[in-house]
Amino acid sequence: MYRLSRLKYVFPIGLFVSLFLDGSLSHVFAPVLFNYPYFAMSELVLLWIVLAYFFQDNIKIPLIPFSIAAGVVIDFYSTGILGLYVILLPCIVMLTRLIAGYYPKNYAWIMAVFFIDIVVFMLVNYFALSLIGIINQGFGEFLLNSLAPTLALNLVYFVLLYPPIHAMYIWATSEKRS
Repeated sequence: MYRLSRLKYVFPIGLFVSLFLDGSLSHVFAPVLFNYPYFAMSELVLLWIVLAYFFQDNIKIPLIPFSIAAGVVIDFYSTGILGLYVILLPCIVMLTRLIAGYYPKNYAWIMAVFFIDIVVFMLVNYFALSLIGIINQGFGEFLLNSLAPTLALNLVYFVLLYPPIHAMYIWATSEKRS
């Protein structure tokens, strides 16, 4: 069904735009987002993938392969080697599938699932990077200086982008061709 819907165009284009915007917004607003000691990570790709899970209806988007591909692009662009994103993005898709079964599909619960996804994503990122010695920040500092600003930024993205993305998915999943 995915091959026959407009989502076969809308989803990859939206994923590409979110990849592009993540890097661009981080670059343009770097003085605000990365103002020592605070560090806010833009995670529009994660937002796009999580919302795709909830909005795909009965059309099943191959989210795991797309999230792996997005992870490869992010890892190569940001570090030049395969790293955490190629593993974490598909894991977040699986986590979203796991948690979403317990929640109704409404705005507040989708935001709660996205919130949980961001927290898990950031915590795993923190522990992995501190394990290999890239981060030497204490856990309390991480919570205050990295996790809180990242959650705030991405929840603002969620509030602003939910209505247009939802409308786009309604259009893309509708049967009526105009």
